[in-house]
Amino acid sequence: MKRMIYLGLLFAVLLCMAACGKEQETTDQEGSAAKRTEEESVKKDSLPGENTDILVAYFSCTGTTKKLAGYAAEYLNADLHEIRPEDPYTEEDLDYNTSDSRANEEQNDPSARPAVAGNVEDMGKYRTVVLAYPIWWGEAPKIISTFLESYDFSGKTIVPFCTSHSSGIGSSDKNLHALVDDSAKWKDGKRFAAGASESEITGWLDDMGIQPFAEKAGQEVSERAFDFNTKTVTLNSGYPMPINGLGTYSLTGDTCVKSVSEALKRGVRLIDTAYMYGNEAEVGKAVRESGIPREKIFVITKLYPSQFDEPEKAIDEALKKLDIGYIDMMLLHHPGTGDVEAYKAMEQAVEDGKIRSIGLSNWYVEELEEFLPQVNITPALVQNEIHPYYQENNVIPYIHNLGIVVQGWYPLGGRGHTAELLGDKTISEIAKAHGKSSAQVILRWNLQKGVVVIPGSSNPDHIQENTELYDFELTDEEMAQINALDRNEKHDWY
Repeated sequence: MKRMIYLGLLFAVLLCMAACGKEQETTDQEGSAAKRTEEESVKKDSLPGENTDILVAYFSCTGTTKKLAGYAAEYLNADLHEIRPEDPYTEEDLDYNTSDSRANEEQNDPSARPAVAGNVEDMGKYRTVVLAYPIWWGEAPKIISTFLESYDFSGKTIVPFCTSHSSGIGSSDKNLHALVDDSAKWKDGKRFAAGASESEITGWLDDMGIQPFAEKAGQEVSERAFDFNTKTVTLNSGYPMPINGLGTYSLTGDTCVKSVSEALKRGVRLIDTAYMYGNEAEVGKAVRESGIPREKIFVITKLYPSQFDEPEKAIDEALKKLDIGYIDMMLLHHPGTGDVEAYKAMEQAVEDGKIRSIGLSNWYVEELEEFLPQVNITPALVQNEIHPYYQENNVIPYIHNLGIVVQGWYPLGGRGHTAELLGDKTISEIAKAHGKSSAQVILRWNLQKGVVVIPGSSNPDHIQENTELYDFELTDEEMAQINALDRNEKHDWY
């Protein structure tokens, strides 16, 4: 009889240890895991300057989930981050056969949010997050809820998977969706057994369309992120472009020349113009008279649909008006009849050395899906209306994942709307907390979302103010507060 009782107790203990979906490990290993240092953002060995837009975040009790998360991070060229509890779990905490064990109490309490030690250094730079966790009674451990509620996941792709000996992923991943912004895109989750192989993990990621970072755009990894030290981003064409500049819409004549000149004096090196603005000649004059080496200034102009029937002529006219030797970037102003043919003319101009990079303006997901298969050179830039009241949180990550840089026009709201946006209570309070203006907060919000900004102004003080964006950083909470202002409110017809 005693032998039977002993065997029954032994079986219960084994069930308890399997509940976390992991292989059995020794108590010494558990103790060692509990003594890890506070530093937990772990990056793979890499070349200096290497960056990535993929994060693999995992919670692991004894190592099984950690091992599989490591496979994913290695394959995806991703950063690896452990979600570690501030108060480490013990064997007693994980005893599922004891109703008052810590794990049972947490899983039965919808409001439970175990504290997490440490944080992700820069969640804003990641566009894809692979989330790995063990299954606890058919659900994700509550510490996963803590993690998801601690960061802004707007526009990100989240790829969940769990580890378990027997339980499937069930509804555990679906139940997490409500914890993040609606603009986050969730992939279908999958359950893996404790002994899953590396090929099983990588095969699943391939099936989900999650590709290694360096292969997404066929470029070097370091070319994908904004460099806040040099204040530039490297385009898929290979050329660096400043991430803040001056928009010249509505600037004409001497006012345009003076505004561009003032911007250049204040360190601005990105100038945006267009055929329809009627000021290409004025922009060119300011650039020529600045005394700044031509290669240090990046000029964008655009072809309007009325020019699409004779694009070669339009390109030569832009070169003549600007008179600055070459055009750094030419965009199609918005979709129109003959846009594919006009784009192909720009492709030829790139080959001829007249234009260095080409792109599109006012193209959204449906337009891009139809347009891109018809051209040879992937656009280096897509320029769309983006501001806190019209955020494009579904469009921006789509464009980024194509290896294309996003630039926003009307970053401060545009005609008739600037005063309301700058006076927004949420934005004003954040600005006060940082000792900055509302305009600076909005522009910094764009930059942290991976959006190049080109605010327009003829006021030298405002031009200067719009350059002072690199001595402060918005927190994840502040980013989330601004993200919550989205009204899907477009301020122009494009």
